[in-house]
Amino acid sequence: MRLPFCRKKKMNTNKTVLEANIVMALRQVYDPEIPVNVYDLGLIYEIKVDEDNKVDIKMTLTAPNCPIADIVVESVATAVRDVPGVTDVAIELVFEPEWDKDMMSDEAKLELGLL
Repeated sequence: MRLPFCRKKKMNTNKTVLEANIVMALRQVYDPEIPVNVYDLGLIYEIKVDEDNKVDIKMTLTAPNCPIADIVVESVATAVRDVPGVTDVAIELVFEPEWDKDMMSDEAKLELGLL
């Protein structure tokens, strides 16, 4: 009876590794107008990976009328799609809650001189 438990634990470990790799990939995507990656900027609200390694991301932009929204969203999708093990990516652009600078990581605030 331990075998199913072991399989489940291995699956959770693989999912954890996949999620960490997704975050690393997101840290390579920069908002072209701000020299900080989208993850540390606080634009990624949620990352969900299902049992088939399909990834759903909820993200926002620094402003709803961002002129480069399509570029940022496509860059995020491409970066996540390129992570080994990811089978599909869906991105939902949301504006609730509204983004503000308090959502940035301390590293991002330091980079932008806000700390």
